[in-house]
Amino acid sequence: MSDWRSSGLRYHALNFHLRNTFGHRVQKVSIDAGFTCPNVDGTVAIGGCTFCDNRSFSPSRRLPKQKILDQIDEGIRRLKRRYTCDHFMAYFQPATNTYAPVERLREVYEAALTHPQVVAMAIGTRPDCVPDDVLDLLEEVASRTYLSVEYGAQTIHNQSLEWMNRGHDHESFLDAMERSRDRGFEISVHVMLGLPGESKEDMLATARELARLKIDAVKIHNLYCVKHTPLEQQVESGEVQLMGLHDYIDTLVDFLEILPPSTVVERISGEAPPDYFVGPSWCLDKPAVKRALDQEMERRDSWQGKAYVAANTH
Repeated sequence: MSDWRSSGLRYHALNFHLRNTFGHRVQKVSIDAGFTCPNVDGTVAIGGCTFCDNRSFSPSRRLPKQKILDQIDEGIRRLKRRYTCDHFMAYFQPATNTYAPVERLREVYEAALTHPQVVAMAIGTRPDCVPDDVLDLLEEVASRTYLSVEYGAQTIHNQSLEWMNRGHDHESFLDAMERSRDRGFEISVHVMLGLPGESKEDMLATARELARLKIDAVKIHNLYCVKHTPLEQQVESGEVQLMGLHDYIDTLVDFLEILPPSTVVERISGEAPPDYFVGPSWCLDKPAVKRALDQEMERRDSWQGKAYVAANTH
């Protein structure tokens, strides 16, 4: 039995994982290093992802631009209003945080590591933005601190990636996974449920692929809509229907059952600040989403890895 299960949990939650790893609570503090994305600057596309306004996803991008250490200090001050915590993970969150020359990347990563309360680092990026020299740098960073590299895969289905103007395909993700293995950092993957045109079976196919790849961690959330994006127009016109809570929870439980018990579940839903938010309204209440997930898993006597273990014990 996995440690998290013996602790009464039904999935391998991030808070449990970090506390188990460090011996105390570790909280992520968001950092904006000023990077852009290749589907914003015209390298592979223009306009960015169909669903994306970075300000809605990243607290650091809603603040006046500051130096890295000043951002960490400000982020810690805000987090301490909500949590009792003295140890933090520097999270390079908005845009693509490996999309720059290695010298620039080294400069911003090193700045974060000098903060005395930073004990770990997370770097959000895309699978098409990790050339070998960047992976070499990430490997070097991982030799000195706990490092999680978060790849925005979103889905394994190329038709969906085209809809979101992603600018890369699933094969790019597979290539990044292959070249990232055995470099000492945690491989985390961001996926979305409820993408237009994807059936439940399509979404669970993404789960099976992540299970096959034995990724270290996953962030899962529903497709939600924020203002000033192409998705807003599609939702308002009725072209895109956003997933309801019941369907989301039903799919999420199946998704978690397919994943290996060892995979850390960093997130189970997503939301945006009300000023940016369009819908669906249910995802603004994170505690209610977690309660709904816990209740459905209990009702089904479900747990993360249930289907994975069954499939791999014959």
